[in-house]
Amino acid sequence: MEGIPVTVAEVHRILVGDRPPETREEDAALVRGYRDAMSFVLRRADDAAFSWDRELFVGLHDRIMAGNYGDGAGRLRTGPAYIVDNRSSELVFQPPPPEDVPRLVDAACTVMQRGFEHPAIAAAWVHIAIAAIHPFKDGNGRASRVAASLAMYRGGFKLPEFTSLEEWWGRHLVEYYASFACLGKVFDAESDVTTFLRTHMEAQLHQIRAFDLRERIQQKIWIAVEEAVTAAGLEPRVANAVWDVFFGRSVTPRYYFSLADVSSATVTNDLAAAVAAGFLRSEGRARSRRYEAGENLYSRIGTALGIQVNEGGASARGIIIGELTKRAQADGS
Repeated sequence: MEGIPVTVAEVHRILVGDRPPETREEDAALVRGYRDAMSFVLRRADDAAFSWDRELFVGLHDRIMAGNYGDGAGRLRTGPAYIVDNRSSELVFQPPPPEDVPRLVDAACTVMQRGFEHPAIAAAWVHIAIAAIHPFKDGNGRASRVAASLAMYRGGFKLPEFTSLEEWWGRHLVEYYASFACLGKVFDAESDVTTFLRTHMEAQLHQIRAFDLRERIQQKIWIAVEEAVTAAGLEPRVANAVWDVFFGRSVTPRYYFSLADVSSATVTNDLAAAVAAGFLRSEGRARSRRYEAGENLYSRIGTALGIQVNEGGASARGIIIGELTKRAQADGS
């Protein structure tokens, strides 16, 4: 959402230590930083001595920014902040002056410490409170959304569909940024943020429904992948590589090594067997080698699911997912 130029496939590789050569190290560091921040949230959420305080936010921010001192990681801002529309260069919102930031962060923590009627309300409130205070030089959006996830974790909601709204907001950016209009043009601690709270909770409800549907579809695809791999005489672990390429994500030997936890020789043999069976196709040489969907992949998965597929690539994947979606919506299974 912050414009970090990495794809989902690249994120998968970065998080197992296989940074794609086309990805800048500073971008990969931010991906790892966000992962570390969410891991930190999980650890802190169950602490019996937990409290909402300024140092909690500073620690979260330091992880989000991957410890980048030049970008102000782990420090409250000491200069002014301006929220500007990138398209028109128009000033959209003026956060409070830096001298007020420590006091406002402490006040927000006091509100969070008192608690709310439901964790979803707490998550929405801390999200807009931190976004409005804009306590850091950079990374305020990420900090506010991670804090919202923490509020859900603290309330006992720990499944991804209940906690992080990153994916949903990423697909609804116009709606997301419009929801902050209730703050007005200049920071006001008395602003009525009811409309943001409502939008936030509605987004959460929509995401839960969307995740539920997607999980049911993906479960059917995973079973079909396992069946197709086994029917072809391949080792069951090869399903891990086939699963990724089914969704259009490249698989490298190093990435597969992290998934399968086998020797390098076994990695080579497994991938070669998957190529021979038509599940994968190899591109590149030596260290740049990667594997994409093979010519028989989608037809084999379609057969396992009882879906006729006569096309390849993204079109075939779309046919399979579309048919499974129709089935799930029709019978609720």
